[in-house]
Amino acid sequence: MILLAATPIGNLGDASARLRSTFEEATVIAAEDTRHTAQLLRLLDIANRPELIALHDHNEHERAAALVERAGSEDVVLVSDAGMPTVSDPGFRVVQLAAERGVPVSAIPGPSAVVTALAVSGLPTDRFAFEGFLPRKPGERSRAMRALASERRTLVFFEAPSRLAASLGELADAFGDDRPAAVCRELTKLHEEVRRGGLRDLARWAADGVRGEIVVVVAGAVEATASPESALAEVQDRVRAGERLKDATRAVAEATGFSSRELYAAALADRE
Repeated sequence: MILLAATPIGNLGDASARLRSTFEEATVIAAEDTRHTAQLLRLLDIANRPELIALHDHNEHERAAALVERAGSEDVVLVSDAGMPTVSDPGFRVVQLAAERGVPVSAIPGPSAVVTALAVSGLPTDRFAFEGFLPRKPGERSRAMRALASERRTLVFFEAPSRLAASLGELADAFGDDRPAAVCRELTKLHEEVRRGGLRDLARWAADGVRGEIVVVVAGAVEATASPESALAEVQDRVRAGERLKDATRAVAEATGFSSRELYAAALADRE
């Protein structure tokens, strides 16, 4: 079978007894970084020395078939550098192909930066959406944030330290300065820190520089109680800011529940 093994996201003490046992018995491990995994085996005092095969974003498509075929005769353990494989990490194509070919897939549950950050954020946990890394291109980032501005579920993002301050500022522009959020840094490690506050205040704090692995958790949008007049005014504000009328009416309609067609018509009529 294909066996997805969650590895520690920082603290080696989080390696489960089952993970250690699996490493001791494994004959082959497909790893995001073979050097990192070899070091993990040494740090966990694993005497076994399984075959390590590199499986990362740049080669997964071409290596998936061979790994799935091999899993027909022996267990193939799949690990990423930290956390659960396939969750913003390599492994999805292997699992997808295994499912298509009827090869069993199982998992060794364990640490997850997504769930850990959500749990300690102090924000609602009953419904959430994991968005991974925001797009790097400015236009795509802006569109992604506008699309998420009215999302009612708690949102979880990964972000690089070098882009954290800018991203928080852009989120504040799209979601509002006071939207509650939490920046979770170095989870489970010695310098773990959770900073909570409004998006704009967090952006100012991050401007001084933040190090480490970062997870950002943002509260969902509060249901708006807009009037037709205020909805039209928001459309007009968006258009004055440079947004296309069609995009502005669609976004406001999704946020307020009003008809995008009626908002579009009202905006055109107001121009006349």
